Amino acid sequence: MRPDTTGAPGGGGTDARIHNIGYRHYDGPRLGRSYARRSLLVHSLRGAYGLGRSAKSKVLPFALFAVMCLPAIVMVAVAVTIDLDELPFEYSRYALFMQPVIGLYLALAAPQLVSLDLRFHTVPLYFSRPVAHRDYVLAKLGALAAALFVFTGFPLLLMYAGGLLAELGFADQTRGLAEGLAAAAVFSLLHASLALLIASLTPRRGFGVAAIIAALTVPYFAVTTVQFIAAEQGSPEAVAWLGLASPGSLIDGFQSKFLGGTSDFPDGLVPGDAAGAAYIAVIIGLVAVSYLLLMRRYRKAGL
Repeated sequence: MRPDTTGAPGGGGTDARIHNIGYRHYDGPRLGRSYARRSLLVHSLRGAYGLGRSAKSKVLPFALFAVMCLPAIVMVAVAVTIDLDELPFEYSRYALFMQPVIGLYLALAAPQLVSLDLRFHTVPLYFSRPVAHRDYVLAKLGALAAALFVFTGFPLLLMYAGGLLAELGFADQTRGLAEGLAAAAVFSLLHASLALLIASLTPRRGFGVAAIIAALTVPYFAVTTVQFIAAEQGSPEAVAWLGLASPGSLIDGFQSKFLGGTSDFPDGLVPGDAAGAAYIAVIIGLVAVSYLLLMRRYRKAGL
């Protein structure tokens, strides 16, 4: 379109053009909340291992993953070399044995998933789209639990492959792997819930790292010390109930009672039926309370 600007003030016969640059309607598929939730979960899962970020961000997660797998590789090599009748370590106790490494990984991954969103005030941007508070919490919690399950479960697959190579018995190794993966799943869900809740309380990543390490390691060693004192003083019935007081001892009592593993409790004590029911109830309660507190936290953080 060329309007005549000859007589316009200051026009002087200038050639002017008017272009129609109006917005076009979007005619593609509208994928909705489920796609947004799934995308957030996948993005968060990749972020837990530094994928999609700089090379420096991948060093620590994969270094810890290598350390996590190293004892399994050594056990496999020993079993194959000297023809052992069974693996030196039970599948269901592997995560408990590697708790310090797992604590470091959680302290690295959980703040990466949530603390940076709080620090840079990007949480309200998520909720400006068709993403509800529940979607955000479930995606982040699911991503951290899945990342931790891979972290704890992959060494068990290495042990299983080594056990089959050493001809230790297909049925025994398969049952042990199933018990180990079940223990790893419960371990991952419980510890991911607690670590994510702690990390969500502060936008400062360093504070989150220190708080997660303290919350997951200090209670375990304190409970273990008190358990041995109780056993020495002739109160073995108190040992199992004391195990309810830390995440690590909770998983230890759970796997020894329900998955056939041996425990690190004094004298290898296995919780009784009443204590076993209490272990299940406390694990479920901690996960549920962590989820509810995360929901409450992000209702405020999304404002």
